[in-house]
Amino acid sequence: MLASSSGVRSTPCYAQLSHFTFSLRLSSTNRPRFLTPKKSSKFCSLSLLLSGNSVGCNRFAVRASAEPEVSESITAAAASGLLQPVSVKIPFGGREILIETGHIGRQASGSVMATDGETIVYTSVCLSDVPSEPSDFFPLSVTYQERFSAAGRTSGGFFKREGKTKDNEVLICRMIDRPLRPTMLKGFYHETQLLSWVLSYDGLHCPDALAVTAAGIAVALSEVPHSEAIAGVRVGLLGDKFVLNPTIKEMEDSTLDLFLAGTDNAILMIEGYCDFLPEEKLLEAVQVGQDAVREICSAVKALVKKCGKPKMLDAIKLPPPELYELVEKIAGDELHNVLQIKSKIPRRKAISLLEEKVINRLTDKGYISIDGTSGSVETIQDLIDEDDEDEEIVVDGEVDEGDVHIKPVSRKPTPLFTEVDVKLVFKEVSSKFLRRRIVEGGKRSDGRSPEDIRPITSRCGLLPRAHGSALFTRGETQSLAVVTLGDRQMAQRLDNLASVEEFKRFYLQYSFPPSSVGEVGRMGAPSRREIGHGTLAERALEPILPTEDEFPYTIRVESTITESNGSSSMASVCGGCLALQDAGVPLKCSIAGIAMGLVLDTHEFGGDGTPLILSDITGAEDASGDMDFKVAGNEDGITAFQMDIKVVGITLPVMQEALLQARDGRRRILAEMMKCSPPPTKSLSKYAPLIHIMKVAPEKVNAIIGSGGKKVKSIIEETGVEAIDTQDDGIVKITAKDLLSLEKSKSIISSLTMVPTVGDIYSRNCEIKSIVPFGVFVEIAPGREGLCHISELTSDWLAKAEDAFKVGNRVDVKLIEVNDKGQLRLSRRALLPVPETSSEDPSSKQLTDNKAEVVGGDSCKASDEGTPKKHASVPKADGLPEEKIEQTKVKSSATKLASSSKSNSEETSLLPRKKVFKRVKKSSSRAVTGISGKDGE
Repeated sequence: MLASSSGVRSTPCYAQLSHFTFSLRLSSTNRPRFLTPKKSSKFCSLSLLLSGNSVGCNRFAVRASAEPEVSESITAAAASGLLQPVSVKIPFGGREILIETGHIGRQASGSVMATDGETIVYTSVCLSDVPSEPSDFFPLSVTYQERFSAAGRTSGGFFKREGKTKDNEVLICRMIDRPLRPTMLKGFYHETQLLSWVLSYDGLHCPDALAVTAAGIAVALSEVPHSEAIAGVRVGLLGDKFVLNPTIKEMEDSTLDLFLAGTDNAILMIEGYCDFLPEEKLLEAVQVGQDAVREICSAVKALVKKCGKPKMLDAIKLPPPELYELVEKIAGDELHNVLQIKSKIPRRKAISLLEEKVINRLTDKGYISIDGTSGSVETIQDLIDEDDEDEEIVVDGEVDEGDVHIKPVSRKPTPLFTEVDVKLVFKEVSSKFLRRRIVEGGKRSDGRSPEDIRPITSRCGLLPRAHGSALFTRGETQSLAVVTLGDRQMAQRLDNLASVEEFKRFYLQYSFPPSSVGEVGRMGAPSRREIGHGTLAERALEPILPTEDEFPYTIRVESTITESNGSSSMASVCGGCLALQDAGVPLKCSIAGIAMGLVLDTHEFGGDGTPLILSDITGAEDASGDMDFKVAGNEDGITAFQMDIKVVGITLPVMQEALLQARDGRRRILAEMMKCSPPPTKSLSKYAPLIHIMKVAPEKVNAIIGSGGKKVKSIIEETGVEAIDTQDDGIVKITAKDLLSLEKSKSIISSLTMVPTVGDIYSRNCEIKSIVPFGVFVEIAPGREGLCHISELTSDWLAKAEDAFKVGNRVDVKLIEVNDKGQLRLSRRALLPVPETSSEDPSSKQLTDNKAEVVGGDSCKASDEGTPKKHASVPKADGLPEEKIEQTKVKSSATKLASSSKSNSEETSLLPRKKVFKRVKKSSSRAVTGISGKDGE
């Protein structure tokens, strides 16, 4: 296509004859988009008029409408092809952030680089040239991604490229989408895509609040029509002081994590978690956050005036106003009766039938107008044919008048409205009737008053093999919560921008199958809604859990929504709390959750203008209302909260009233939960694993693991435990299915990590593992062996250890030495019993008195039968060490004694005296300096 001198692209004649799609574009890449203005007809409005002046063709010409006007600055920028780069600093909660536009992503409708410290977020906004099919849902998609390269890392998985969106990224996507959507104008159907990347991360400044603010600025600078610029901030609580956009280190000590987004005059979204914070303190935090958002939005407005693009207001297409009146006339009475049906499924089917009836009445599927006449409008083809005839140029003298043939144009009746328009209007009319019924009659669809709670029933222990289970039912909303307990290996590993590995010992997984609403749908990966609802319930329950030292289990909660009619995430909180109690988790207290709704403008329905707050809203009240405010906590404090606003105008007084009404609702729900039948067991299930925690010396951890993990694997195989988890600080966790295997593994680990002390006695039948020439190696504990020297095996002299012991024999030993290398020296001889002293032997008494044995004389005479008498050993004296008497010394003493004897019978007593002398030397505490006989020798 060729560009005309006026800056408008012309289309060849044949293209205009074949189809009639007109797209007016400036030659610049940063051009504003000119689209058709609103018309009541379903056809494209004729803002592009056919002219008799041809451009590139003698028969047709295209001329642009005068609106919207393009400012001189934008025209100049378009002529140059690029917008000028702009950099500004705006306040961001006690510090400033740098906002840059026009540097990167200049072909996007809007792009922004936001820098906080060394954390940089890049955000772009683009929209399609052709509008999509009208719907009641604004066609906005948000993608947020944390690049690992931003922190100088790569992914820890097998694939090194960023792939599936992580849960944390999904949550931030929702935080960007939820405040933006209420500001988008109705009737704009061009698909809009917002992309946000973290390009640099300093580990200090969190990128989520920066990403929300950057997204709001990018949309404000783009051509997307919207009502107000938005910004987001985080509020922390350190002691009694609120901190705006605290650093990651400050958040570790904060008792509040509040994220707030809004405009300069209203709050659009809040979400946060706290440790039983009172409602009054929460409102103070919201006020601090709103003041910060107002300051940011004021700076954004100044930036938009400087370099913002014109909005595509001409692209907005709304249903014609007369359609609302027609729908109300056709369906008003029946709709009033249908909305009084209490059950969800019958009411939904009745509404669908009524909608089909209205569509058949107002569309070409059986069109019948209210006054009985059918209407028709001129089509674009008809108008073009007429223009062709009007602009036919006949040069005098070239063509006879008879050669000009005028063909009749067929006029086909067309429907007044499209089916999509009728559906949109019918939905709005239904919502209007529902709100009117609540305000005027003071009754909701199910007959409740605004403060009433639906009937609640609950039961625990319905799944016998699960570690804990509960079924919580509130009206037509039902949650089946199941708790599973496990060890550290069951913890969820998080792969995030921080280089430190993070594990979650508690996590809640929320599932919303299509059967919960009686529909058919695809089952697959969890949706963004499921991830968001699960995180909200998880963070609500987290403050009531015991510490890891008090309860060393990893806890997983599954919440499956089996029925849904509003507040399913809060039902997960209530059901999860009961299931945790049924699993034996020692909770600090019980908590409950409730969802609050709102009808903001009651003047429209005859009210006094005071906002009407609804407790425990249903699905229809959520869709037709102006607010969805979820609050979880106990009787006195809040643990989690989330508010989504669908209209602009929620103020702090309205929030305060909603919080106080929610507190009353929580107390009533907690009272109903106490009536659970059967109640939670509050004890560990017999099918739950057993976990034992041991504390060993940190340097002994390697002894448990072994080379390449061989030792710990062998312990698991030998004992049958499920897992053994070791930590660098010496904490060892043993997970087993039964007590027997747990005790066995605990004994092995205790033996491996024990610190032996000299003097310890191992009287557990220690096994001889091997025999060497100088002794035997005895296993005193699994994996711990010591040497028992051959001299320490018996009291008698032993030539070879094999003569008295074999491998596999079991003995009792005593630890007598630990050398510098940690090697153990054992003794069996030290534990052998010493024979008692005989009181009938006179020589024994003399030995006791003189501390020496007297040999010879009458004491050495044999008995009448010639049987020698046994001599007792000399008791050990105090103060001297034990001595070992070798065989040669014993023989020498025996020879000396034999020479002093006079009879053969006395000579026969030498053998017992060998033992006596040997024991005297072994047990005496001082050396024997002499031997005195009867004759004094």
